[in-house]
Amino acid sequence: MLLKREGFPEEGELVFCTVTKIQYHAVTVQLDEYPNLQGLIHISEVSPGRIRNIRDFVVEGKKVVCKVIRVDSERGHIDLSLRRVNESQKRNKTDAIKQEQKAEKILAVIAERLKKKPEELYKEVAPFILEEYLWLHDAFEDVVENNASLEKIGLKKETADILEEIIKDKIKPKKVEIILKIAIKVYDENGLEVLHNVFDVAKKIDSAVQINYLGGGNYRMLITAKDYKKAEAILKEIQEKMTDFIEEKKGAIKFERQEK
Repeated sequence: MLLKREGFPEEGELVFCTVTKIQYHAVTVQLDEYPNLQGLIHISEVSPGRIRNIRDFVVEGKKVVCKVIRVDSERGHIDLSLRRVNESQKRNKTDAIKQEQKAEKILAVIAERLKKKPEELYKEVAPFILEEYLWLHDAFEDVVENNASLEKIGLKKETADILEEIIKDKIKPKKVEIILKIAIKVYDENGLEVLHNVFDVAKKIDSAVQINYLGGGNYRMLITAKDYKKAEAILKEIQEKMTDFIEEKKGAIKFERQEK
C-alpha cells in the first residue's frame, strides 16, 4: 500500500497494523499507514480475560486493526489495544483499507498511461487529495457521485482529466437495495386490473422499482437508491400508498423484507 500518513496517529484512532514480534507479555506491530512507526500491545490489551498463551490470539505477519490508547511522540512510543476494537470497527477499517488499495490500483493504471511509475504519480497527486479527504477512495467516490473536480483541489488539468475519466470508468455509483416479498389478495371482480393498478402506484413513486411475479399471489419488489435513507423513504411511501389502494378495493396486502 502506498498510503503513508505524516506524524503520529491520534489517541482513539483506529490503525491498520502488521504483527512483527510476539513476546510473552506484549506484541509489537508495524503501523501500515505511518512510515517507520511501531506500536506496542500489552498482553492486557490483547483480549478480555486471562490469557495463558498470547500466541493463541495473534500471529506474526497477520494484519490487525488496533485502537491507539496512548502516544508519546517525544519518545516515539505508541500504545495500542486489540480488545477495545469491536467487530464493526474492525470490519469498517478493513473495508476502508481494501477500498484504498483499489484506488491505488486505479492510480497505477493512470501512471502507465502517463508513462510514470505508480509511486511517482502517487507523490504528485496524494498530497493534494489527502489535504481534502481522509482517503484517496473518498475523493474518487466524490468524483463519481458528485462530479467533484480534482483540478480544483490542486491537480494539474491533464492529470485531473485523465484521473476523472478512468475513475468514472472503473468505479460505479453506490447503490443500496431493499428486497420485499409482497402477498396480495384481491376479492374485486376486476382483480387483474386492480393488481395492475396497484403496481402502477409503486411505479409512480419510483419508476426504477422492479417487480416480479413469484406465483400464488406473491410478488418480489426491488427498491434501489443511492443510500438507505432514500431507499427507506421510498419503501415507506410505497407501503402506505399500495396499502391504501388495496384496502380501498376490499383486498389485503402484506409486505415482508427479504435477505439478499
